[in-house]
Amino acid sequence: MATRATPTIDTAHVFRTLAPARARLAARDDAILRTQITVAQIAAPTGEEQERAGWVARRFEDVGLAQVHTDAAGNVIGRRDGTDDVAPVVICAHLDTVFPRETDLSVRRDGERLVGPGINDNGRGLAAMLAIAGEIDGSRLRSRRPVEFVATTGEEGVGDLRGAKHYFSSRGRDSHAMIAMDGAGDERIIHRALGSRRFRISFAGPGGHSWAAFGVPNAVHAAARCASQLASLPLPANPRTTLSVGRIGGGLSVNSIPDAAWLEVDLRSTSMSQLEGTERAIHRLAQSAADEENAKRAMGTRALAAMVRSIGSRPCGETPVDHELVRAAVEATRLIGREADLALASTDANVPISQGIPAIAIGAGGRGGDAHTHAEWFDNLHGTLGIARALTIIVAAAGLA
Repeated sequence: MATRATPTIDTAHVFRTLAPARARLAARDDAILRTQITVAQIAAPTGEEQERAGWVARRFEDVGLAQVHTDAAGNVIGRRDGTDDVAPVVICAHLDTVFPRETDLSVRRDGERLVGPGINDNGRGLAAMLAIAGEIDGSRLRSRRPVEFVATTGEEGVGDLRGAKHYFSSRGRDSHAMIAMDGAGDERIIHRALGSRRFRISFAGPGGHSWAAFGVPNAVHAAARCASQLASLPLPANPRTTLSVGRIGGGLSVNSIPDAAWLEVDLRSTSMSQLEGTERAIHRLAQSAADEENAKRAMGTRALAAMVRSIGSRPCGETPVDHELVRAAVEATRLIGREADLALASTDANVPISQGIPAIAIGAGGRGGDAHTHAEWFDNLHGTLGIARALTIIVAAAGLA
């Protein structure tokens, strides 16, 4: 692969040069909204993104992207070649939603708002990515670096960034930069990746009748003790770290000593070392809870066992504020008349950031709210500005041909 030194980004020059492209995107505003409504009404629960993925793949082909395909993780990938054979800039928007397949995804109008599950997160990101893929067409607008457009799977919840992890461990591992388009907005620039680890702690013992077998270790008692100890675990304010027991359960009936119980724990931090240290504490406290319950058991009864299983891991990290990608995003935000809000969150950008690939996540214009609820909404107020900002950042990173 040929290499060439990357020139310093002149974002203001890029913005001015893109004036015709920005005007074309503004003229297509209604069409972009129709795309947003259409894609939001295609079911895509985490792990079941195939139908929406197929629709996006066809749209990638319609706008003339090359090498359109679906990879082993279900990501839909399309490529726009640049003038140089160098590492690409990658644009991601996640396919999946938090809503079960049976959810009514109908989008309705409420004044200036569009209301419906997933209309903002991530109907907006997908629609904007498709619009920009059509605008960087290789003739009217062509970049120096190739641009890869990736509709990712498994970004939400238990998806654990599955699509991004697969892409950046294989095809995308040598990417030049990555921009994730996630929901609405034209001010936030997420350049710090919030890391998380999730665990299911299980306790298993013999169980028995609440009277006749009294004295055997109680799995629910151990789970409750573990939850209490985790809630009392000291956590630092800097680096900010949070821990929450999100779910707990177990037992057979009110008059049975439970043979099994479990709890699920969500741990988050901006520091990888803090995540690792607190994970060790979680393992220690789970075993301690089992030991304390076992210490009370009757002679000759079988001991309670504890097990900690990872059910999710999102890496953390940061693209420095003085990196040219972040500086370009800040300047592009200023150029549309907004003030940049440098932020921390968990997005597909976590993965490339943790691998040393410069990455940010941004909104795709307009305003949105009530995400992950049936009342989720999107207002296209100044929506064209957000898409103009996104195009400017992408072309600034990829370079003008």
